[in-house]
Amino acid sequence: MHWADYTAQRLSERGGPQVAASGITPSGEFHVGHLREILTAEMIHRACLDAGLDSRYLFIVDSMDPLRRVYDFLSPDYERYIGHPLAYVPAPGPDGKPGDGSTSYAEHFLGPFLDALETIGVKPEVVMNHETYESGAFAHSIDLAIGSKDEVRGLIGSISGREVPKGWFPYNPIGPDGSLDGVSVTGYERPHVHWVDSHGVEGSSDIRKGEGKLPWRIDWAARWGIHGITCEPAGKDHGAAGGSFDTGIPISLMLEGDPPEKMVYEWIQLKGMGPMSSSSGLTIGPMEALDLVP
Repeated sequence: MHWADYTAQRLSERGGPQVAASGITPSGEFHVGHLREILTAEMIHRACLDAGLDSRYLFIVDSMDPLRRVYDFLSPDYERYIGHPLAYVPAPGPDGKPGDGSTSYAEHFLGPFLDALETIGVKPEVVMNHETYESGAFAHSIDLAIGSKDEVRGLIGSISGREVPKGWFPYNPIGPDGSLDGVSVTGYERPHVHWVDSHGVEGSSDIRKGEGKLPWRIDWAARWGIHGITCEPAGKDHGAAGGSFDTGIPISLMLEGDPPEKMVYEWIQLKGMGPMSSSSGLTIGPMEALDLVP
């Protein structure tokens, strides 16, 4: 039996409609390693349909993730956007400098990848994560996470084996400069998280709007419940013991969700060069891969 058919069989035992998902941060050019994640979920989705199951496939774009540094393909002008969600960062022009803002950083790198997917007949439902935050869909999960912050902190620490600071808070507000960095939470009165930035400027973020985000391990667990995800393949970094999948399962239950089936896959590497990475520019683009292997 093919592994995708076996997975569909297991999902049928779970019952109900099936939702396969994949998620990628658009930090740079998408590559064939991303294509591997997309196709893994696509095969599960098709196997579910072949088995007569009600199935959907969601491709969640982590557009609320921040720009972490000025990558080699970017101009130093991007220094001022470090920490800003990729959905609110302007796309780079041919010279690597920030554009006019008509297209976001996330959209800029997502577009060619979606074109490549259409070429091979893969048409998932695309979900921009920043839009899910803006819609208020995360609000209930954020409120539950804040209400159980000590339990969540303990879970992450005990399962991951890393020390979580005492001042840790399960929500990162966006500060007055548009960045998720350099902001300290001072209180919470639903639906507002109160904060102060590194310059002493005080403010508040409404959890019902796109004014902040959950830390990654909680964000992932929350979206499982929000979208009704029943299966999401994950790379070996997330699927390793103590990784974000292992912490996501109990956090999902705490957030009134039902964790999906766990499936872990290996990375695709370039011989002698290591794993491909969008942020480093070490990639083989999906269209290039399709030219090599039609």
